[in-house]
Amino acid sequence: MLPIAELDTSTAKQIVGVVFDIDDTVTREGRVERIAFDAMWRLREAGLHLIAATGRPLGLAEVVAQHWPVDVAIGENGAGWIWLDANGHLRRGYFASLSELDHERAVLKRIVARVQNELPSLELARDSHARRCDVAWDIGEQRRENEETIAALLEIIHAEGAKSSVSSVHAHAFITACDKAQGAVRAARDAIGRDISTEMASWLFVGDSGNDAAAFAAFPNSAAVENVRAHLTRIPNPPKFIASADRGRGFAEIVDVLLSRMRVADTVR
Repeated sequence: MLPIAELDTSTAKQIVGVVFDIDDTVTREGRVERIAFDAMWRLREAGLHLIAATGRPLGLAEVVAQHWPVDVAIGENGAGWIWLDANGHLRRGYFASLSELDHERAVLKRIVARVQNELPSLELARDSHARRCDVAWDIGEQRRENEETIAALLEIIHAEGAKSSVSSVHAHAFITACDKAQGAVRAARDAIGRDISTEMASWLFVGDSGNDAAAFAAFPNSAAVENVRAHLTRIPNPPKFIASADRGRGFAEIVDVLLSRMRVADTVR
């Protein structure tokens, strides 16, 4: 990983949008840091597209889509996305069809029952009531689970034919193979009419943990806040750049460098 200060002007001038994680990327102890929120507004005012991509529930994504300076908000690690259309109406998209979602919920219900029986100390994430496409357990938000318990949870999830991802706060179970990178492609197509899959190098992804791994691999230009170091064992392809600061301060640092390089590029042109 290169220090974010090594982002060059030729790369920066190609960037048209930023896809970013929420938990521990722009938040600290569950709250959005002011410096990070200000950085989002600076990106917006610079004319860049913004896509929030989180493992948090689609219920939260509705709030983000309506009240944050973003074009679209992706929830549940790419399973769905929400945006405001040109008329201000709330729109929704899902990775799976509605009939597939009905089947998936039945499988997830079986997994929850098995986890409750075999790992009774584990607790569902406190935002579970707002989830529509996945199930999440609290492993680092209000309580800290050890690696052995997390491994046992993942073993149950996989044994039931589901897939998993692990962030800094939650461990997720889901059925349809989706992730933040695939979700971003579909969300951008629906919300802003852009095909990210043909312009991956023109987007910057910013994240911090294992459930960002697919996006770190998919986006040629990716960056992480400093606290990603604690999660590198779950990230086969580390981000290209890393900030020297953690969480919201690190996000702001990345934005500072990106915008300063873009200004230099504009001056040269």
